[in-house]
Amino acid sequence: MMAEEAERGDSPGGSQHDLDVQLGHGHFFTKKTFHKPTYCHHCTDMLWGLIGQGYVCEVCNFVVHDRCLRTVVSACSSIAANLVKNPVAHCWSEPGHFKRKFCNVCRKRLEDSLAIRCEICEYYAHLDCQDFVVSDCKECATYLPQRDKGTVVHFHHWREGNLPPNSKCVACKKTCWSSECLAGMRCEWCGVTAHALCYRSLPAECKFGSLRDIMLPPSCLTIPRMDVPVETILGLSRITTLPVRTVSEEWSSSGDSKNEEEERERRSPREKDSKDKDKDTDTEIIRVFDGNASLKRRLYRTISVPRNASAQAILEAALKTFHISDDPKNYYVSEASETGERELEENSPIRSQLKTPDGKRPSIFLRYKDKNPDKGHIRVYPGGLRYSICHRVTAGYKNISVNKEMTAEEVITTALRRFGVEDADPDNYSLIEVLLDRGVNERVLMRDERPWQIIQQSRKDSLRQNRMTRFYLQQKEDPHGPAISMFVGNLPTGLSQRQYEKILLDIIGKELKWQSFDVIYYEYGSLVLVYTSPEKATQVFNILKDAVFDDKQLLVMLLPNIQAHMIPDNVNPLLVFVNVKSGGCQGLELITSFRKLLNPHQVFNLENGGPLPGLYVCRNISYYKILVCGGDGTVGWVLSCLDNVGQDAVCQSPPMAVVPLGTGNDLARVLRWGPGYTGGEDPLNLLRDVIDAEEIKLDRWTVIFHPREKEQAETRVAIANDTNTANTSEDTSSIFVMNNYFGIGIDADLCLDFHMAREEKPDKFNSRLHNKGVYLKMGLRKMVNRKSCKDLHRHIKLEVDGKLIDLPQVEGIIILNILSWASGSNPWGPEKEDIFAKPTHYDGMLEVVGVTGVVHMGQIHSGLRTGMRIAQGGHLRITLLTDIPVQVDGEPWIQPAGQVVVLRSALKATMLKKSKNKIKRRNTEPSIFFPENEPLKPQSPSEESGPL
Repeated sequence: MMAEEAERGDSPGGSQHDLDVQLGHGHFFTKKTFHKPTYCHHCTDMLWGLIGQGYVCEVCNFVVHDRCLRTVVSACSSIAANLVKNPVAHCWSEPGHFKRKFCNVCRKRLEDSLAIRCEICEYYAHLDCQDFVVSDCKECATYLPQRDKGTVVHFHHWREGNLPPNSKCVACKKTCWSSECLAGMRCEWCGVTAHALCYRSLPAECKFGSLRDIMLPPSCLTIPRMDVPVETILGLSRITTLPVRTVSEEWSSSGDSKNEEEERERRSPREKDSKDKDKDTDTEIIRVFDGNASLKRRLYRTISVPRNASAQAILEAALKTFHISDDPKNYYVSEASETGERELEENSPIRSQLKTPDGKRPSIFLRYKDKNPDKGHIRVYPGGLRYSICHRVTAGYKNISVNKEMTAEEVITTALRRFGVEDADPDNYSLIEVLLDRGVNERVLMRDERPWQIIQQSRKDSLRQNRMTRFYLQQKEDPHGPAISMFVGNLPTGLSQRQYEKILLDIIGKELKWQSFDVIYYEYGSLVLVYTSPEKATQVFNILKDAVFDDKQLLVMLLPNIQAHMIPDNVNPLLVFVNVKSGGCQGLELITSFRKLLNPHQVFNLENGGPLPGLYVCRNISYYKILVCGGDGTVGWVLSCLDNVGQDAVCQSPPMAVVPLGTGNDLARVLRWGPGYTGGEDPLNLLRDVIDAEEIKLDRWTVIFHPREKEQAETRVAIANDTNTANTSEDTSSIFVMNNYFGIGIDADLCLDFHMAREEKPDKFNSRLHNKGVYLKMGLRKMVNRKSCKDLHRHIKLEVDGKLIDLPQVEGIIILNILSWASGSNPWGPEKEDIFAKPTHYDGMLEVVGVTGVVHMGQIHSGLRTGMRIAQGGHLRITLLTDIPVQVDGEPWIQPAGQVVVLRSALKATMLKKSKNKIKRRNTEPSIFFPENEPLKPQSPSEESGPL
């Protein structure tokens, strides 16, 4: 832990590094004496002793006991990128401070400086370490047409360190986490944890742990092959553009760094260990550029060496500061000066060779020593080829001999032969250049491009980027298929298809017109365009994401494609909707957790187009579940969207669970999901509860508001029908769907005041406790001023199932579908012997309750009284004799005089009710499912680095 605060001892020399290379972990270990408590990153035990207690890696700060040295398996950051077969870019958060976390690059704590984390996996890094992050995020979309779902095998995706507290090794059952250092291994998919020495003994296959019943497997999902960041497809709104140092930040007019702290941060871990080496007159601070492009952009790293150090010592230090674990004989250093570049002699002291005057910091180049610049070898990875013909591919990559005249087409032919697929047509494949620099950047090589010349040029421009460049053999046919679905929202509602076409063509131009409209959601002003050309789709996406219509920013999303036939028979995927505006910041915390626990492509932020994009993506799945994270209004929103799109989907009424983030959460209370999410519940246990929940029906009701002139209009319609004349009267009725309750009078009046206050200052209403406090203040005001709903029973008439009801003296009427109102109160009261049947939310009956005023409402809320039972029935007709406040499921307004009809809707909802006998789990050990009847066995080397 305290590697940076210890005194460095003598290095074991080349023999130790040779041993490191032989062991395959790539560390540069040197013996060290620690002056503060320090822990082994391999076994997590403390290092004991006075002198030379252990070793530390000069590149990544890995600390290890002498006894653990030969059993180290954790790879050094200098070779970590080379171990990744299928690179996947991380989706970074905004820079921040993360408590009790460690950097996956330099292995140091994160609390003291700004850091970033991946929103999809548990990868953390300092901002200063961003150049060396490894692009090995979870691979979430791996479908290929050549595979059958019965033969698909998923592998663990291991991540080192930052384990949950109290994690235990699934192999030896001992504690494997540490709060003192980066230690232990964890699978990003199933959550199983293990020691670094034990995880290789686990089965290679990952069964997705306790969430496998609701996990959307990567093998059944594709994303379009487009030049668009993966976080854009995932709908991540907090996208971080990692800062790049500029010339003005790094160089003054004299050539010296303006900021000594930044200068120090660019040093290698070895140089950061010494506190005052900058001021040591026997020490030389040297800028190191790794190529011409780095010099042009003034991007360098610094090393600190003795003034009498040889060029060979400087070379080794430069290799370490750029995390290059290669034979130093393949490199040399040269001085960069205004007069040109001059190679330094290996064995002569550095100061005697440098022409830079004393007081000025010298600059040198780290260069590759080309033994034969006309030919060499390049690594070609199989890419998608390994899936389609994996029974014939035996290696992760092939070394292909090339020369400066060899074209990409010739490399493709040679690579296919080397992979044992001579019968494949080279015209069906492309050679892809992939650069793993701050993400994954791909470029398709032209058939006549020369890969060896690309390598040679990149070595001159930047050695680090050269080591991050690789080539992939890729099939031209996109597994996603020819159709690319693009969701466009925030258009005007209720227009015709021709009008929507005109709006979009005016923005993008006729030459970029889509292939077809897949679906139009007229009521929501949204639609889905289908493109068959990735190039066209990319251009249109970039145009529409910045387009504005009617002063509204258009919303555009690229949607993944779920191959429903690849979903295993025993899996019912969970579609997660999160309203990040609900519950303060709890929505943001939940959506991050769910993206890490599940496939991130099954988690949708409702800020981005609402529920429609997610429902569209899942339209071909025969059966799936929905989890809605939000208040009762969010649940009603999702249900109303299901009503509109469910008829065209294979699963028309998927069961729905709720994580209550709103203020009242009455429906969630009835379904046993609790009064409100507090942030203390483990998101993993929430998902387990969804798996075990039972399906239950929820009655839904249609509320039709007829204005007063409606009766006259009905008479005109009847006369027109009798006389076969045209009816030109306009229908001004409005229709709503009710899920919870319908209020008339004082209840709706209070709700309306709250709604108007929240609309005026929405930023203040981000706390459940604050919202309830505002309700209380408004209720006290209503107690003083009782004019608005006084004598309500004289201003309305109520018919239930055709029978006129004699109303008592009340100020408000509440019509209940569920026995929870106003944050958990039950106005109907407990069961008792009377003329009414025991109510449920699936009995086809509504309960009508009266309240006499604000005081009565408060007594109901506190449990001191119940409401006045008025009626129970399945068809209600209410006549409003004056303008009266009303509210349907918390949405209030002033309703003009007229008639209101409440009748049972043909729309049904299937909900998930939390199991009553649910056993509360302790979050001490992650769960894993091993393959049945399969003993523990070691993984093969090709399976250790991550999932296929």
